[in-house]
Amino acid sequence: MISKLGRQSIKIVSEAGELAAFSARALTSLPSQRHIFEKLSRAIFEIGVRCVPITLIVGLFTGLVLGLQLYYVLTKFGSESLLGQAVALSIILEIGPVFTAIMIVGQAGSALSAEIGIQRNAEQIDALHTMQINPIGFLVSPRLWAAVIAFPILTTFFDLVGIWGGYLTGVELLGVDSGAYWNRIFEAVSTQNIVNGLIKALIFGAVTTMICSFQGYYTHLKSDIPGARGVSQTTTRAVVFSSIAILMFDYIITSFQMGQ
Repeated sequence: MISKLGRQSIKIVSEAGELAAFSARALTSLPSQRHIFEKLSRAIFEIGVRCVPITLIVGLFTGLVLGLQLYYVLTKFGSESLLGQAVALSIILEIGPVFTAIMIVGQAGSALSAEIGIQRNAEQIDALHTMQINPIGFLVSPRLWAAVIAFPILTTFFDLVGIWGGYLTGVELLGVDSGAYWNRIFEAVSTQNIVNGLIKALIFGAVTTMICSFQGYYTHLKSDIPGARGVSQTTTRAVVFSSIAILMFDYIITSFQMGQ
């Protein structure tokens, strides 16, 4: 059992090192690419624009539910006037960045991993090597930088819609004073709160894009099964690992931000 645990530990550390090297190559490869603006625009459309509807829908229902739950909790203490503050801080600092990242991973991250995995199986990546084209720079770098741009923007959309959802539940349905709701938000939410939430979104975007790209790029090595089933396996693994990474980094970043 101890030897098995040791082998698994070595495997995890080795894979983390490979991921770090892969990420460094992706980060530094973009300037050497041709048609950078065109590739970046297409990647922002795939990761950002296509995820707007799901982000808005999830943000609205999250705000509605959060407004309902917090209203009944605050009512027990006679503090329902604090509803706006509680909804806004919960969404901006925690729920917005985490839920948005998980939604994007489910839609764009899985598609990214599957697309690169299929290109690997079809030997298109080998063809890029043959043509002296850096495949990581060509396939991964634009997506990585697009994610760094798109994740904070989508998180901002989620935050705004979520706060409005809390307003609909608390003010329109349950009778909390509208002025108290908005005044509490403006009094309680600071610029630093917003920056902290966007920093999380930026880091989640970089980390999850690298995990999904890494799993797809090395699908011939990471999957136990060849062909389409292997791509399916690495795509599932990419989504699971990304979701775990989001929660793990959320805890680490929050610990640092709370200590400021």
